[in-house]
Parts: sequence; structure tokens; C-alpha cells
Amino acid sequence: MAARSVRRATAATATGVLALATAACSNPGAPAGGSGGPKDSAVVGIAYEPETLSPLLGYGKDGNSKIFDGLLAFDADMKLEPALASKLPQVSADGLTYTYTLRRGVTFSDGVPFTAKDVVFTYRTILDPKTNNASRTELDALASVRAVGDDTVVFTLKYPYAPFAERTVQAIAPEHVAARQDVNTGAFTTRPIGTGPYVLTGWSKGEKLTFKANPAYWDGAPAVKRFTMAIVKDDDVRATRLRAGDLDGAVLPPNLAAGFAHDPAKKTYRATTYDYRTVTLPTHHRVTGDTAVRRALDLAVDRQTMVDKILEGAGKPAHGPVPTGSSWFAEGTERRHDLAGARKILDEAGWKPGPDGVRVKDGARAAFPLWYLSGDKLRQDHALAYASDAKKAGIDVTTQAGTWEVIEPRMRTDAVLAGGGSPGDPDFDQYPLLKSSLAGDGFNNMAWYDNKTVDRALEDGRRTNDPAERRAAYDTVQRELAKNPGYTFLTHIDHLYVVNDRWDGLNTQVEPHDHGLASGPWWNVENWKPKR
Repeated sequence: MAARSVRRATAATATGVLALATAACSNPGAPAGGSGGPKDSAVVGIAYEPETLSPLLGYGKDGNSKIFDGLLAFDADMKLEPALASKLPQVSADGLTYTYTLRRGVTFSDGVPFTAKDVVFTYRTILDPKTNNASRTELDALASVRAVGDDTVVFTLKYPYAPFAERTVQAIAPEHVAARQDVNTGAFTTRPIGTGPYVLTGWSKGEKLTFKANPAYWDGAPAVKRFTMAIVKDDDVRATRLRAGDLDGAVLPPNLAAGFAHDPAKKTYRATTYDYRTVTLPTHHRVTGDTAVRRALDLAVDRQTMVDKILEGAGKPAHGPVPTGSSWFAEGTERRHDLAGARKILDEAGWKPGPDGVRVKDGARAAFPLWYLSGDKLRQDHALAYASDAKKAGIDVTTQAGTWEVIEPRMRTDAVLAGGGSPGDPDFDQYPLLKSSLAGDGFNNMAWYDNKTVDRALEDGRRTNDPAERRAAYDTVQRELAKNPGYTFLTHIDHLYVVNDRWDGLNTQVEPHDHGLASGPWWNVENWKPKR
């Protein structure tokens, strides 16, 4: 739910994407590769496009950007490992100082050596209020960063922040390039230079990003020499292009991925995730801001049927932002499906059935719009199922499709079928999702949720290293959400990827909501090897 760049992508209409698909199949300049392409190239279809490729504006903040590296990186099991740092950081006893020793001999793709000054420049620029980085609050704990020579960086924190090391997967920008131009609008935002395994060779907005292997990459030149990410926002079109051989792989919803199950030339990869679908219930709407309505909707929704019918089993019911399998999940906060209970809550709150079956209170109908992203079949199906379940309780939900440009200005009062979720530490998702001070800040706190107990618990969880205190804080957050759910959480979704079976070394990680560029089996494309 944080204001990550991929979430702000504009969804193309189906007609526009179909035109793109036709052009890509017939145009000599279309992405090369596909099922018949060279073994050292790959073309994959993704659903979202970034607004920027600058780490200073949010790109690569969760690692795995291909063009850049962080000090640390996540391995296949989501464990931290050294990247631009030569080893894991040395942490002081009070948890306030993190010292990183940098890897020697690393250069940016333009040949200029990487040093500690690039790390300092990156973090200081992100923290500068003049920089348009919507994720700045994620580094709230950072007091200062300084270089000690060329190969040591010292971070000093304002307070013990347990997951700080995970924040240092942040992609590092070159000072010698980015510091010479406007951080928000300069050429670096679309023509970046990094230390990563790939070099950007082109970005056709709304169509594709193309990369070539970095021959001087510090961890060895990739075997896949050319890599293309085709931006295909419509699920059906992505499946069509994969079937036609225009793509080597694609992220697909379950019903479309199932169509490739018996194709011997393709393999399906399933990634478990923290990715949830949720309905925002804006505080500033007369109906969705009513706690009784929120609680009733929590009971009226049949989450298991959504998992069975919409996800075809590729997921699980969501009872909050934390999946039930996580060690951070608060037992006892599971939402039951209880339509009779939902009706009782509404009756007792004065929402009485009207002549058309829709409930009314003080002259207001229990009705509100629900927006979902055009071309996203999973969101559409969730929205329709939600509206159907709400109707059974006497609440009239009108579903509407639109682009983010249409949806974003309406988020203060209109409900949205949204997505979110970040693996690892609960602070990563819950703070931007629920902190009242972030309401109206882009895609942070889209529901304008305002709960002082939750605000205090979020700060408590963020400002201590004590495991018991942190667990108590996030337990409080989840239990408060059960009492006053500013969102109706629906499902946690497994991500499905269908890929031509031409390479070895493919696997998936536990994934966040924001997937496509950095996730999927191509999270480690630099390690793929062509099958013999």
C-alpha cells in the first residue's frame, strides 16, 4: 500500500494493449526472443511499469533492480547476504550504529569506481525533503550516514530499528552522475547507470524495457545477454502473447496460467507471497466511515470462496495485512464468514432494510462505489465478488473500472480494490498502510484510517529492538483492525508465472505485492543458464 512507483502505473485499455500485441508480433523492432529466440536472450511480460528508474526516487528500494545493487541483497530464502558490502554489517550493542565494509574493485557500468561516497550520496539524497521519494518514512530511523575512507560506511540511527539491515538492500546511485542534475527530473531518472548485472539499453514507455548484460559485473557476467521486460497490463493479452511465442514468460492470474498446464514446453512457477487484495473503506465517506458498516462487511465477505473460485486455490483468506502462516500473525483475529452476524450488526446500528433491500440510516442509503484497476482480472473478480457478498447484507456496492489517474483523486471518499503486502518485517507494510499522518500521501493509507491506538503501536513496534515488545505492538495493531477495520482484507495471493522451459537455475522468492520487475523467476535472471 505504500506509494511505490509500480503501483502508480497507468493501466492501458484492452484495445490499446491489443494493438501493442499485434505490433509486437509483426514489427521487426519488437522485443526479440520469445520461444524461438536465441538461448542467450529472454523476453518476459510484466503487468506494471515504473514511473522512474532512479533509486533516489524509490526504484530498487526493496533490492533486486537488475540495473543497481544494494549494500546487501536477499537470497532465494529471503536471507540477507552481502552485495556491494563485502560482509554483513557490524552492529553496535545499543543497535544504533551499523558499519559496512564495502566490496573492492566494483565499478559502475560507465567504468567509474564505486566508493563509500556513492552510498552516502544515495541515502542523504533520499532523506532530503526536496527529493520526491514517497518512501522516505521507511528511513525515518536514520540520523546520519558518513564515509570512512573509500571502503567503509557508518550509519547512525535515532532509535533502535530492528529491521534496518533489510533497508540497506536499497539500490545505490552514482554520485558522479546523479549529483550533476536535477534529482527529480534529470536524465538519470530514465537513463540510469548502476553497478548491477544489467545495463538499460532502452525504455519505450508503455511498451518495454530492454537490457544487456554488464560484462564487467562484479559477480560475473550473466549468461542471458539480452533481457526484455514487455509491459503488458492486460492479463488476457499477456497470455495471448505468451501462447503466440512473443514472450518467454509472463505473470498470469490462476485461470489463465491453468491454460498452459499441459504445455510440455512451458513450466509454471508458484511464488508464495505477502500480497493481499483489500477494499479501502474511506473514513470520509458517510457509509464506509461507519464502524458498524465496516464490521458488517468483514463478516459478510466469503473469503474462502474467493480463494476457491477466483484464485483456484492459489492463495489463502486474508484476515489482515499479515498472512496466517507468518510468525507475526495475531492468533484469534481470523474473520469468520457470518452473514447473519453482519445483518445483526447493521440492524443494531440503525441501518434498516429499505424497499429495494438496500439498508438506510438517517436518510442515507448503504451504498458506495468500488473502483478497480482496468485490465486487472483478479481485481475485477474480487470487486464483483465483494459487491455480491455485500448485497446479501443489504449494502449496495457499485463496481467501476479505471486507471490510476482516474482512481487516485477519488481515494479520499471512494473505496478501491487495492493491493499491498511486504515480506519480512511488519513495519514495512503496516506503517504506510495504517499511520494516520500518512493519509492522503499518495498511495499511503489509502483509506485515511485514523486510529490513535494503532498509531502508538506502530511507533512502538518501530522504535525498539526488543522482540517481545515488537510482537506486542503488532499484535495490538491487528486486534484493533479487527475491532474497527478500515479495510476489508480479502485474500493473500500466490503469484503464478509461466515460463518457456529453456533455462536452468529458475526459482522464486517469497514475494511482496509489487511484483513484475524485481520478482518472479527472473529475480535471478543473471544466474540463468541455457539448457543444453
